[in-house]
Amino acid sequence: MGAGEGGGDLDHVLSEVGPRLRALRRSRGTTLSQLSEATGISVSTLSRLEAGLREPTLKHLLPLAKAHGVPLDDLVGAPQTGDPRIHAKPFTRHGQTWIPLTRYLGGLHAYKQILPAAPNATRYGPDGRPAQGSHEGYEWLYVLSGRLLLALGEHDLILTAGEAAEFDTRTPHGVANAGEHPVEWLALYGPQGERMHVRARPSAG
Repeated sequence: MGAGEGGGDLDHVLSEVGPRLRALRRSRGTTLSQLSEATGISVSTLSRLEAGLREPTLKHLLPLAKAHGVPLDDLVGAPQTGDPRIHAKPFTRHGQTWIPLTRYLGGLHAYKQILPAAPNATRYGPDGRPAQGSHEGYEWLYVLSGRLLLALGEHDLILTAGEAAEFDTRTPHGVANAGEHPVEWLALYGPQGERMHVRARPSAG
């Protein structure tokens, strides 16, 4: 392999880091300001890294991997070995357990999420409904077991095993456990414009 070929491979790896960083941050619902506080990296530097306008170094990647709770390989893209198995590394956020089901962090990515039955008071607003947030993109979810309360705008929807919903995440949304047992669901998150085919809607009851 010539020097030029090796340089091209390195350039390709580095060009993929920005989209991975942006997709990972957005999947966690983290703002640039929050990530800056957690890592000590300035907002402007984080923005340039995500846009591919600044070359990432270990000084940037190590605190970013720690803040997101992922191995460094997930940020730079580990070489493929032919083994299709995904070695999921669960993490916890807002009282939920998240289990990544995809390797690649750019574009569409999937998680299994688990929310215990015990209510988490920090996830509820003053009106007693789940705390809601909004961001660019679309989300699709499919309930595996339990009862999931999805607060979507002004509507409260109860989803049970086998039910699915898809919605524009610019609509304020939040979730809570509506049952006496843990609720488990699969979730797909994609950037703006990637739509699924099942739409969330209030139940007839």
